[in-house]
Amino acid sequence: SAFQRLCVLRSIRLDKVVPMVTVFVRQQLGPTYIQPPPFMLEECYNESSCTAPLIFILSPGQDPMSQLLKFAEQRGFGGKRTHAIS
Repeated sequence: SAFQRLCVLRSIRLDKVVPMVTVFVRQQLGPTYIQPPPFMLEECYNESSCTAPLIFILSPGQDPMSQLLKFAEQRGFGGKRTHAIS
């Protein structure tokens, strides 16, 4: 079975496990469980508060800065009122 192949692969080639698990999940559960959900900045902002701020934890290849600056401008917090710390 596909799961047994994963177990054998893990014992032989540890570096190939993550891509193979991705294939396994896609085949067994469907692509819904592989694709990340779309990031909705407006919804995140509405759920945030001064005691629960927005914190971005990024993965390689992700850069929400342009989207964040555009959102800040729409809300009237653009220009000198926006400060990024990284």
